[in-house]
Amino acid sequence: MTVTATYPWEQPPAGASAVLAADIRALLPHLETARTVLRAPVVGDFEYYAEIMMSERAVYMGGPMSRHDAWLDFTQCVSNWVLRGHGLWTVTAREGGEVLGFVLICYEFGDLEPELGYFLRKGAEGLGYAGEAVAAAHAHGFKTLGLPQMVSYIDPANDASIRLAERMGAVRDADMVGGDEPAYVYRHTPEGVAS
Repeated sequence: MTVTATYPWEQPPAGASAVLAADIRALLPHLETARTVLRAPVVGDFEYYAEIMMSERAVYMGGPMSRHDAWLDFTQCVSNWVLRGHGLWTVTAREGGEVLGFVLICYEFGDLEPELGYFLRKGAEGLGYAGEAVAAAHAHGFKTLGLPQMVSYIDPANDASIRLAERMGAVRDADMVGGDEPAYVYRHTPEGVAS
C-alpha cells in the first residue's frame, strides 16, 4: 500500500519537530515477538488505521468511521502514551516491516478501565500475528505497568477475537456491555495466562 497523506495534518513532521517526535517515540516501549514488532506509531501509520476504521469491519466500533473520526480515534489512542503511560502500538511484521495492524492498552473517551484492544488488516488475520502481539501487550500491561485489570470489547460475532481473549485468560463479564454497538466485555486479570 502506498501511503499518501490526504490532508496537511497527515503529513509527517519535518526539521526539529521530526527530531523531537523521533526522540519521544524512542522512549516508548518497543516489544518484539517471534514474528511481530510492536512499535510506536508514526503519522504515516494513520493510512493503515483509517483503512481498518473506515471499513465495514469497524461496525461494532461505531464505524465505518469517516476519515475525520478515524483521525480523532487514532490521535486519541496515540496521546494516551503521554497522558497515561500506555497507548497504541503499530504491529509490523518482523521480517520486511509490513504494517499488520494495531494493538493498544488505552483509555478512550467513555472507557471505565484500560482496554486491551487489537485489530489487524484484513490480509494479516488468521495467521497468528494477533495472538503474538496481544500476548506481548498483555504481559506488558500486567508485568511492566502493574495494571490491576484490562478489558477487551469484542463484537459478539467475532469468534476469532473471542477465542484469542480466552487464550489470554480473559473471562466474559456477562453483566457488562461496551461500546457504541453491543459488544461483549472480556475481563483480563494478572492471573490470566498469556500464551
